[in-house]
Amino acid sequence: MTFTTLLIDDEPLARIRLRRLLSQFGDTFEVIGEASNGAEGLTMIESLRPALIFLDIEMPLLNGFEMLAQLSFMPMVIFATAYDQYAIRAFEENSIDYLLKPIENERLTKTIEKLKSRWAAAPTETTVAAGFDANLLKLIEQLKPKKELHAISVKFADKILLIPFEEISYFEAEDKYVFLATKEGQKYLTSYTISILEEKLPSYFVRISRAAILNSRHLKEVQKHFDGKFILVLNDKKSTKLISGQSFSDNIRSLLEL
Repeated sequence: MTFTTLLIDDEPLARIRLRRLLSQFGDTFEVIGEASNGAEGLTMIESLRPALIFLDIEMPLLNGFEMLAQLSFMPMVIFATAYDQYAIRAFEENSIDYLLKPIENERLTKTIEKLKSRWAAAPTETTVAAGFDANLLKLIEQLKPKKELHAISVKFADKILLIPFEEISYFEAEDKYVFLATKEGQKYLTSYTISILEEKLPSYFVRISRAAILNSRHLKEVQKHFDGKFILVLNDKKSTKLISGQSFSDNIRSLLEL
């Protein structure tokens, strides 16, 4: 059996090394793509539907666990990571294989034996993946970060700034970029999408349109607009006005308890 395979890792050298190792086992792995972060991996998995992925954990935009939690299609997963011993024990208990970096040929051979054993026991991609699906859900619950975020990091010149949530007035997408605006009027480019921010931010940040999320604690005034839309006036330095999207009117009404 040859498994269609996707490599997901933010380190280019790690992907190159893994692809080279897998090329020695062409009868087992058919590498059909590579992703450099969790968000990219999510899109590629849903599009390509690989039988198997090699997945790093610590990655930008979405880490490995966050990406897995959003999948509607669940491939088999082999973690290729430098994670700690607690995680390794969890992988073992959940019958999910893992490879510690740097990956060695001998260890990869054992992984292949494990894959073939699973395939012999349940010889369909759907059945094998379903078993991994149940185990992954347990693993994600055990290992996903519990800490609460209090700030967003942004690049500014040669520095990385941490902007506390209370200083943020709103987020807005412009073309392919998402900017953070502070109550003092500064704007910074972020590395997140609007959808990812909607999931990560506290509940007082409210999605008001396809392109904007506002901090409701900085909301000063709401005015009715046409077609069920609203104009939201903020109490920031610029008295910013944002227009809600028609399909987000329920969010505004919920915010105002209407």
